[in-house]
Amino acid sequence: MKWYQGLALAASVAIVAGCAAPGSTTDSSAEPGSPVATTGGPVRGAGEMPAVTVSELQGSRVQSVEAPADLWDRVRRGFAMPDLEGELVQRHEQWYSTRPDYIERMVDRSRLYIFHIVEELELRGMPTELALLPYIESAFNPQAVSSAKAAGMWQFMPATGRDFQLRQTIFRDDRRNVLDSTRAALDYLQKLHDMFGDWHLALAAYNWGQGNVRRAIERNQAAGLGTGYNDLNMPAETRNYVPKLQAVKNIIASPQQFGSVLPLIENHPFFDTVDITNDIDVETAARLADVRLEDFRALNPSQRKPVIFATGTPQILLPWNNADIFKKNLAAAAPGSLASWTAWVAPSNLPSREVASRFGMNEDDFREMNNIPRGMVIKSGSTVLVRRNGQGAGAVAEHVVNNARLAYTPEIVLRRTSVRARRGDSIATIAARYDLPAATVAGWNKMGARAGLKRGQAVVLYLPVRASAAAARDNAETARSERGESRAARSSARGNARAEQAPKGKAGSTRAAKGRDSADRRAHKKAAPARAQPAAGKKPVTRTGSAKAAPKAAAKAKANNTRR
Repeated sequence: MKWYQGLALAASVAIVAGCAAPGSTTDSSAEPGSPVATTGGPVRGAGEMPAVTVSELQGSRVQSVEAPADLWDRVRRGFAMPDLEGELVQRHEQWYSTRPDYIERMVDRSRLYIFHIVEELELRGMPTELALLPYIESAFNPQAVSSAKAAGMWQFMPATGRDFQLRQTIFRDDRRNVLDSTRAALDYLQKLHDMFGDWHLALAAYNWGQGNVRRAIERNQAAGLGTGYNDLNMPAETRNYVPKLQAVKNIIASPQQFGSVLPLIENHPFFDTVDITNDIDVETAARLADVRLEDFRALNPSQRKPVIFATGTPQILLPWNNADIFKKNLAAAAPGSLASWTAWVAPSNLPSREVASRFGMNEDDFREMNNIPRGMVIKSGSTVLVRRNGQGAGAVAEHVVNNARLAYTPEIVLRRTSVRARRGDSIATIAARYDLPAATVAGWNKMGARAGLKRGQAVVLYLPVRASAAAARDNAETARSERGESRAARSSARGNARAEQAPKGKAGSTRAAKGRDSADRRAHKKAAPARAQPAAGKKPVTRTGSAKAAPKAAAKAKANNTRR
């Protein structure tokens, strides 16, 4: 295997380097652990390569050249962080050691990923304790999501994930990707260690945020206090963060001391990477690899949909022994049979039912596949998953896959409504009344946008349900008003007609006059405002022109004439 070859090569280089200084001597008086320079050999001529100076490190610890017995042995050999002690560490040791079933579940999940993490740490020269960090973050569950929306086994927040090139679209979330999230987490931890120069502070910043740790250090410096992990004032979660990792480290280092039994994890890769060039359904990939669907999803947890788009995810992970099986079966499969789904970008705002109909899908199935609530309009530029329906086997374009987004808005249901024109209305005024374009209303009614309307003329509008109900109420009020005016007009017309048809002469004239006087008095009484009440202690003022004073004045005048 590759790692055995690398180990053998490193050992060969070390042996050659040890023998590359002929005639060298060692100063036996040097202290243990101090470098001793060795020189010697023939004098080089002009143009020759300079002699190599070899330094030998003396120390009590000797690195074993034997291959680790298992992965736990390999992890122990790479421990390089200073130990943290204290009551919190002891408390967490007690908690983990008394829950063997919890440790077993965590370790069982980690066996898929931890070999890869350890190799990456060794290649970077980082402490292998960091391979145990996902036990604290997520219990090695790549689908874990915190209450703060951190996701994946390394628990990246959305913004931090984007800072480290972990793409998050409707099709995939790279915070859950085994390879990408591990690369990003180790990059981040290296950056934090370079910033603070201390692994415990780097871990605190990973949990709490680098700005918070920096400000806590500055506050302690200003107060003349220490600036180590145990000296800083920090939240309880961060205060317990490194002690939890130290407790797990101690149990891994000496499981017998805590009465624990670590499940065996062999020191070899669990998965292999396989390139894909065509889009492929998740179920199809699992079938071609001859692995269970849940095992395939565990190795490829970043996929959010039932199809993998090759331009966004050019590699998939498969169990080591199944990679060759997949390659063989993939080569024999027809490219057009690999994917039954594809991505489609909406060219305009469209109801979900219309998109489903366009691709021959049931609307409920379409909405469920794309997580779209009922009664929504898909906004222009949104990307949705639809049936491929015999389209080409080629991969969806990279810019579509890597920038896929979905936006929708509640659908406005329009209802056909007929409204009545008022006096002086036109198409333009009715359109403005209901906040509609005049040209649209004119088109609905096959009229010009500036066309005038007769009073009571029906105009067709398409309005939202609530606006339609309001328009109906407005129509009803207008109709009632028109009926009242019509009744008054008809009553007035009948009175005028009776007056004109009355017989000529004194009696007829008197009856007509009395009828008109009575009608006028009733109208005057109805329309006149209430008569003001006299102030207290004052007599009411009688107007000479009132209806009651007129007969008395006429009778008095008649009597005077008779006496004369």
